[in-house]
Amino acid sequence: MSANELRDKTPDQLREQLTELKKEQFNLRFQQATGQLENPARMRDARREAARVLTVLNEKAAAAAE
Repeated sequence: MSANELRDKTPDQLREQLTELKKEQFNLRFQQATGQLENPARMRDARREAARVLTVLNEKAAAAAE
């Protein structure tokens, strides 16, 4: 999901998506530890998506503080 699409969401929706991404990261780490991870690149993608969500959340918080 692109940052522009994320900017259209509300902060509550972003927090919910961040929670889902953190759960996915945990599951991917667990799969890697047990040798069941099929797509190692997905770990990188999930981490970057979470960073995008956090960036947009911080942008919205900064805009609200002004």
